[in-house]
Amino acid sequence: MTQSGIDRQATSPGQDTRSATHSMRLAVLMYAMLLLSYVINAMDRQLYPVVARDVGDALGFTLPQLGLQSTIFTLGMGVAGIPTGILLARATRRSVAMIGLVIFSAATFLTAYATGFWDLLTYRFASGVGEAMQLTALLAIASAYFVRHRALAVGAINFTFGIGALIGPNLGAALRELADWRLPLVVFGTAGFVILVLVLATVRPWLTEAKGVTEDGGPVLEDSGADSLLRRNPILLAGATVFAGLAIYAYLGLYPTYLRDELGYSPSAAGLALSMYGLGALFSLFGGWMGDRFDFRKLLATAMVISAVVGYILFSGMENRLAHLVLSFVFGAAISGVVYANLAAGIIKSLKRRLAGQGSGLFVASLYIPAAFAGYLLGAMADWIGWTGGALVQISLFSVIAAVLTLSVTRPAPVTGKA
Repeated sequence: MTQSGIDRQATSPGQDTRSATHSMRLAVLMYAMLLLSYVINAMDRQLYPVVARDVGDALGFTLPQLGLQSTIFTLGMGVAGIPTGILLARATRRSVAMIGLVIFSAATFLTAYATGFWDLLTYRFASGVGEAMQLTALLAIASAYFVRHRALAVGAINFTFGIGALIGPNLGAALRELADWRLPLVVFGTAGFVILVLVLATVRPWLTEAKGVTEDGGPVLEDSGADSLLRRNPILLAGATVFAGLAIYAYLGLYPTYLRDELGYSPSAAGLALSMYGLGALFSLFGGWMGDRFDFRKLLATAMVISAVVGYILFSGMENRLAHLVLSFVFGAAISGVVYANLAAGIIKSLKRRLAGQGSGLFVASLYIPAAFAGYLLGAMADWIGWTGGALVQISLFSVIAAVLTLSVTRPAPVTGKA
């Protein structure tokens, strides 16, 4: 038999298929380990609102100050978003993600030892910088490797956020009741370093540093997305992300405080209600799947309108606790399970693939810079026009604006290549 015949036998279609399947399984397993590290990110994010009232009582903060501290980490995320997108062109994605994990875990740990407004604000801001580095890197990894299912891969990131958001408030409240508000911060901060070791031991560069491949390992041809962040579709989607972020983090930043101050909930009951948002975020896999198969603009607009209605009801003074649990779940499913996943994937898909890192950075910056002030804004409006009036403006009206901006996006051209 000739050498060429041997080569053909060695690379038969059946063997290629089995090899591709094996590689994809390994990729999914390693991606799952990266997503586990993001669970810790979500737990850290969702913990502080549960203990915010205790921190305020211990250190003497006003309601607007509590709101600012609850959401200031998003300013760190937003400020770090674009620079991290640029950094991804110069450093490995895995290293950027892991440096981010170290930063936000250390900041969470140090928050337990804050003594006043400014050092606490610094730790909260730093935690956001680390979270942005991790998230931006994960978005780039998902977009570069899982090319055919970008929205689904991004949805998986938010799915794991939902797991962390479900665990974080409940475990945090339980740890707080064992000792005080400092214990859960110490425990959650330490957990990040444990996950760091696991990721470094199991995740390989061929997944994290992929340049864009199809599921059979072939290269992906360039698509017809925008060649700059300053084009119409990326700008409109970034604008929609700004308003969606202000709505999301108004809820996440002060909903537990509203339940405790206005409706008399215990810390555990408020944590349970907030955790239902995390349960709703588990809808992200389905929300991402729908975004890959249907017109994501109409899907986003529908989800934003649902968020507007439900968000208003949650802050309307309704006292039924079961209704709060159910509606928090619906709000999480709509605004986190559908809106978050498809805005992130939509911005990335609106750009050429070589700009995936910058696209993920644009999404992070657009979402989290304005969101840094979401808690302060809602807290100030609650003092001025009441909780219900504030929610009507910041959750309902802003969600509707985001829906209008999304519907203004032009339908993307079909993607070329095998992806």
